[in-house]
Amino acid sequence: MITAVRLPGRHATRSAKPGPPREPPKPPAAPRTPAWRPWLLPIVLIAVFVLLLSRLHQPSGAVLSYSAFLGKVNAGQVKVVDIDDKGAVAGKLKDGREFTTRIPTALGNTGLENQLRDKNVDINAASSNGGASWVGPLAFVLLPLFLLGALFLWTGRQAARTLSGGLSGIGRSRAKIIEAERPTTRFDDVAGYEGVKQEISEVVDFLRRPERYAVVGAQGPRGVLMVGPPGTGKTLIARAVAGEAAVPFLSVTGSAFVEMFVGVGASRVRDLFDEARKRAPSIIFIDEIDAVGSRRGGIRLGGNDEREQTLNQLLAEMDGFDQSSGIVVLAATNRPEALDPALLRPGRFDRHVTVPLPNQTERAAILAVHARDKKLAPDVDWNIIARATPGFSGADLANLLNEAAIHAVRASATVITARDLDSARDRVLLGRRETSNALLPEERQAVAVHESGHALVAALCPQADPVAKVTILPSGPALGATEQLPEAERHLYSEGYLTDLLAVRLGGRAAELVVFGEGSTGAADDLAGATQIAGRMVRDFGLSPALGPVGYATTGVAHRLGEEGPGEGLHRPYSEQTQRLIDEEVARLVREAEERAVALLRDHRPALDRLADLLTTRETIDGTVVLDVLRQQPEAGTGGGTP
Repeated sequence: MITAVRLPGRHATRSAKPGPPREPPKPPAAPRTPAWRPWLLPIVLIAVFVLLLSRLHQPSGAVLSYSAFLGKVNAGQVKVVDIDDKGAVAGKLKDGREFTTRIPTALGNTGLENQLRDKNVDINAASSNGGASWVGPLAFVLLPLFLLGALFLWTGRQAARTLSGGLSGIGRSRAKIIEAERPTTRFDDVAGYEGVKQEISEVVDFLRRPERYAVVGAQGPRGVLMVGPPGTGKTLIARAVAGEAAVPFLSVTGSAFVEMFVGVGASRVRDLFDEARKRAPSIIFIDEIDAVGSRRGGIRLGGNDEREQTLNQLLAEMDGFDQSSGIVVLAATNRPEALDPALLRPGRFDRHVTVPLPNQTERAAILAVHARDKKLAPDVDWNIIARATPGFSGADLANLLNEAAIHAVRASATVITARDLDSARDRVLLGRRETSNALLPEERQAVAVHESGHALVAALCPQADPVAKVTILPSGPALGATEQLPEAERHLYSEGYLTDLLAVRLGGRAAELVVFGEGSTGAADDLAGATQIAGRMVRDFGLSPALGPVGYATTGVAHRLGEEGPGEGLHRPYSEQTQRLIDEEVARLVREAEERAVALLRDHRPALDRLADLLTTRETIDGTVVLDVLRQQPEAGTGGGTP
């Protein structure tokens, strides 16, 4: 059992719909050599060899039967014959025609010699193993060797020609060059991000009208680094910049510079900037720049040396080009802490633009953009869906709409309804609904009690987010879920809110302790989430009286991007004694939250039993049912909160 509580972040992302294509007429492409043409010469040589070999073994002249041969001898038409020791006869008629025949060995000596002498036919003896008979086997051996040698020579020359061209192309930049007329994405296609677009628009204005800045002695930025979580639309914004500026746009990923050959990456960087200078004013966009711009130092292996050479060349190129030439470098990454400090200093990447996760208003605008080509029912309200998706990026919202469309098709519907979007949100957050995961009756009752505990504690805690839905239908790894929706977008979290959040997390386990007198394995995810929240309260937020207002955060930028640092705990900036004190404070906060949840549920035991019965019967209820159950309960002590 899990509680679907997702802390909303203050970040942003947009999606765009491309406008109508405006492709300029393309020059006719150079005719390509057909793939079969290089193999034409070997095929012709082999055909000639087969033809010659067949001709060599095929006897010349007409083939006569033995009877016809005797008839021509008796008629005096035969001039000369050659007879070998196996009975093969080759001869020539008096009119000049040649013929061949064979004497049947079964007839024995039939007096043929006397007949030939009577008709004055010249008789010659031939050996089947002598004369020119060696030519055939010799040709059969030598001709294939000759053809194979010719084929190897030809392919070797072709490979050398290709390799010479390939080696000259290995160091060429793999940038995708988009000319001024081709980009169709504009800032209007990017929902939200007004602050980001305003900052980026100065780059566009510099490329369009550099003389405005030259009058007052201002210089345009050399580089702009866009930083944000994955899926927030950094690449989309870069395409919008290219469309707005109407200048050539050279797009390349950081991994395109990395190659197995030493020095190739640096060569590609040089070629990339050479291409940009030829097309100036222009924009260079390097996506995922952390693949090539990672921090230098540490253990040096072959790959690291190659990456460092590439980074050094990139640093030199960004310092070396003339600022008045109108070249701006845009880069995007979601790991700014991994970049080399030399890359981030002024004069290289002058501006750092944060592209955060979208707020509630921006999420509604993004959903409207992604829904342009979808059929929607009248009951779809983007504001409600945006309120229900805190922390979603632009990519997450696009996936949400796609899942809703698939859910509608699965139900044989032609429009997307609010119910489809609700089911899609559950699938994204919790996983696929497990219809085959049948629970035992006692397990079903335990899940209902657990989720009822979450819902009641959330309704009783004054600063907790309202309950939207409670279900005991299994989804993914969860056997049930309690969903809460924030009433407004939060940017700061008070100590009271975090304390209530801990109590809600432990409400399911508290309900099990109140009803059954023991816990179960269903609270494993709740305990892990509560421990993580309590740990940040103690270490990061200074909300522990024992430690005081001291912050021990170790993840830095990663926390600002809504991520946990992978090395947290490996390099702690405090002693083991402090770590022991932190552990004690975390355990105290979690224990106090559980005690508070248990006290609340004991004071409202009739409501807990009633809500568990409703869940067992209906399987899914909404938040209004939880409030109705609390209102129907007789007056009782609040234990720390009021409904």
